[in-house]
Amino acid sequence: MAIKTILGIDPGIADTGFGIVKIDNNKLTCLGYGSIKTSAKLNLADRLEIINSELTKLIKKYKPDLIAIEELFFGNNVKTALIVGQARGVVVLTAKLNKINSVEFTPYQVKQAVSTYGHARKDQVQRMVKIILNLKELPRPDDAADALAIAICAGNSI
Repeated sequence: MAIKTILGIDPGIADTGFGIVKIDNNKLTCLGYGSIKTSAKLNLADRLEIINSELTKLIKKYKPDLIAIEELFFGNNVKTALIVGQARGVVVLTAKLNKINSVEFTPYQVKQAVSTYGHARKDQVQRMVKIILNLKELPRPDDAADALAIAICAGNSI
């Protein structure tokens, strides 16, 4: 089966960016994008449940053939990385429970795919996503732009 619709995910605990891209005759079209937000006032389990629930709604609505997920970038804050890793795990599990294959890309691979420069700044990635998908405006928030870039990277890789 040819991949037609890709759901890109930029995992996070406060904001999980998503972007849906359709491939038709090697042309990429944006079907939608946004962010799944969770409140810091909620406990971790509730936040993870919201990510699962909202992601499941997106899957039912857009019926993606593939879910592309950004690999975790480990900075200096180990506690944050562990929490984001749990959000990422929910994304992987939600894909599996919905019988959708998932692929992973490093931030470097994603930046390379959309800007031909693996160390591109966020604003450069946003501008290139806008151009590649022929959007009227820059995709916002940043997490959504990143998720679209991840979907583009997957579309270029399959």
